[in-house]
Amino acid sequence: MARGELIKRIGDYCSFCERKINASLAVEHILPKIHHPALRLDWNNFLLACVNCNSTKGDEDLKLGDYFWPDSDNTARAFAYSEDGLVGPAPHLTAAQKEVAERTIHLTGLHKTPTHDPAASDRRWKQRLDAWGRAEEAREDLSKNDSEITRRLIVRQATALGFWSIWMTVFASDLDMRQRFITAFEGTPGACFDARTQPVQRSGGAL
Repeated sequence: MARGELIKRIGDYCSFCERKINASLAVEHILPKIHHPALRLDWNNFLLACVNCNSTKGDEDLKLGDYFWPDSDNTARAFAYSEDGLVGPAPHLTAAQKEVAERTIHLTGLHKTPTHDPAASDRRWKQRLDAWGRAEEAREDLSKNDSEITRRLIVRQATALGFWSIWMTVFASDLDMRQRFITAFEGTPGACFDARTQPVQRSGGAL
């Protein structure tokens, strides 16, 4: 899928941190226009991002192969999310792939917590904590009332909040819910997952 297609399909979610962004959308130039002016209006150089990811990434000139990109790599294979709100390299990656994952996490500041800058307006870590808590509550609700209506309401809550990877992690043992999340979140290519909803290498990507 071309990057231009991704912007049209991804809806209101940041390409990097996955939170739903109802305002302050930013069109992220993957290769900064200050260094690559010929790509200023190139759709293949665009991603949708929140202001925090966009500003943290900044205008540093990049080598595309040094990072994992959500429009060309299957980043569901790259990162692991935990209940403490942290994002890290997935444990199954090779040592070289973990280095790339770490660089990608630092590129957009997904490693940041309040300890990095308590006065900052960056609330992504806190929002991940909140999303994890809501996902766990939803899983508990489902265990008490497993019905089609409950499952639909959980999907509605998840898509309204964002953080697709967190919902997929919390519902790791529920094949049906994971498939529903893959289908419901715009911009999530079904071809990036096998029949058991496990992420597979993206065609043409490094991961």
